[in-house]
This record gives sequence, structure tokens and C-alpha cells, in this order.
Amino acid sequence: MLALDSGDIAVLTLLDLSAAFDSVDHATLLQRLQISYGLGGSVIAWFASYLNSRTQYVRLPATRSTELAVLYGVTQGSVLGPILFLLYTADLLQLVRRHQLHPHAYADDTQIYGSCRPSDADVLQQCVSVCIDDVSQWMMSNRLQLNPAKTEVLWCASTRRQHQLPTGPVRVGNTTVLPAVTAVRDLGIYLNADVSMAAHVTATVRTCFCGATTFSATF
Repeated sequence: MLALDSGDIAVLTLLDLSAAFDSVDHATLLQRLQISYGLGGSVIAWFASYLNSRTQYVRLPATRSTELAVLYGVTQGSVLGPILFLLYTADLLQLVRRHQLHPHAYADDTQIYGSCRPSDADVLQQCVSVCIDDVSQWMMSNRLQLNPAKTEVLWCASTRRQHQLPTGPVRVGNTTVLPAVTAVRDLGIYLNADVSMAAHVTATVRTCFCGATTFSATF
């Protein structure tokens, strides 16, 4: 909003990770807690006891599979799960900043954004492309998987500057392209390219209408 108020344009990239919480490597996480955060002794032992010795199996009405040790992942639905994931991926935020872009992380939702003058849009687009490529490489080296098919790129500008937004896709690597979209859902809020909130209002009205129809049908 500050960039648009100044006459700039902005780009928001919403990264999608495949099975993010389930992909955390326990050994790497414990090592990172020791090296990056200086934890040790009984604290590391406590985290290790929380992560290790977990098992999983598939159960049917008449039988169940053999139990297997869970070597990866943090417990979803727990208080520690999102915190441990953020500690595991903290280096990723520094990587984004090295590209002169801004990261934002909420649990496994990671976003990259930046702004520039309309005349520098091509430079910013290339910067975002290189950044996402490096992020993808970092994720692979840390046993995480970026899902390009669900990763979205939204260019934002005021209504009178919409014609100055780039229309070409953001390229990742040699084969993957991320086409620009006109609206995204960001942590439950719909954002439009012109920041008008029209998509969010429409979605809210649709939900209210469906709720009212269901309520009326019960009487």
C-alpha cells in the first residue's frame, strides 16, 4: 500500500510447499537448533525426545498395518509444529533478503514481495525470478518441495497504473513459468491487482448468501 501510494508498483509472490510440515528432517532440525540458535544440553535432548520415537500405521476395521518409525515431519495441530517449522526455514528468509526483496512467513505460508518504479518493472521481474529459483534450490537441499503449479504471482498498482504492470510470466529455472494472476487468496483475504478488495467482498457476499440459503431451507 505504501508503494502504491508513492506511485510505484508492487509484486507479491505466494509460495506453495508440498506437504511442508511432513517434510521436516529431524536430524537437520536438531542440528540447526544447535548451530543457528545455540541450543544444547538438556534443551536439545528435550526437542529430540519430542521428535523421536513416533510411529505411524494404517488401521482398517478388521486389521492394521505394521508400525513404522516417523523420521520426518513436525506434528500438525500442535503448538510447537509451526514454531519448529519457522526455525527450520529461517535461513530462507535471509536468502530472500539477499535479493533485495522482502519475505513474510506464517507457518508454512511463505511470501516474497517488492516494489519499484513502473519503468523498472522488468528488472524487478527478473529479480523475483532469480530469487524464486534460488528458493527452489534451497528447498530441495533441505528436503522441502516447492510446488510451482500452486505458486502465484500478483502484480499490484493503482487503477490508473494498471496498464504499466508486466503481463509476461515469471520464469523459474529453464522450464517453469508462473503466470501473473489478477487476484489471490492470502491467509484468508482476497487481494486484487488494483487493491480494491472487490474479490474479497464478492467472496464474503457469496458465503453469506449460501449461509442464508441453507438457514432458510431448514425452516
